[in-house]
Amino acid sequence: MLAEKGVQAPSFLKTGTSIVGLIFQDGVILGADTRATEGPIVADKNCEKIHYMAPNIYCCGAGTAANTEAITATTASLPYWSRIKGCHGTDPLKKHLFNYQGYVQAALVLGEVDVTGPYLHTIHPHGSTDILPFATMGSGSLAAMAIFESKYREGLTREEGVNLVVEAIFSGIFNDLGSGSNVDVCGHKEYLRNHLLPNPRTFVNPKGFSFPKKTEVLITKITPY
Repeated sequence: MLAEKGVQAPSFLKTGTSIVGLIFQDGVILGADTRATEGPIVADKNCEKIHYMAPNIYCCGAGTAANTEAITATTASLPYWSRIKGCHGTDPLKKHLFNYQGYVQAALVLGEVDVTGPYLHTIHPHGSTDILPFATMGSGSLAAMAIFESKYREGLTREEGVNLVVEAIFSGIFNDLGSGSNVDVCGHKEYLRNHLLPNPRTFVNPKGFSFPKKTEVLITKITPY
């Protein structure tokens, strides 16, 4: 109806990310790729998408990178009791996102371990949450979910959990153009920054970015109109 009356629909921003999380026998393991895009441009090859929230809470962010960094940093700056209140630490995040009705484009996978055990949450941009044994979000989530649905089981060891998270992120990286670069992993009080580098740069010029080889122009044809 609005389109028929000449109201232009709002544009949307295409974002790309693969973030995942799973519960293993002793806690939670989170994983993320490190590619940040601006439309068709790779803006940052080593973006940090796993954010500190509290000593026992870390959070992966997908969506607009500035929004995910801002909302997680704002929540992490709150007093400790404010960060962990509500449904296992998701309360401040989901309230903030719900207030903006999805206009803050931040999709989050939050992992937490407390005295009652490990918990894994997904927080959608409009504020809804889920508690799951494994989760994926971002544009590479379908490829990553295929790995989890076929190989996840209860009682994984830490090593098995890390390997499965890495495989899921690899699936996102190699099947989604918006995901890429390196693999970050966080779990069991350890943040493995650049844990694996599946796409290393094969040519590095020590003098800078002035590559000696140039494409030659073989023929030029101008057609007047």
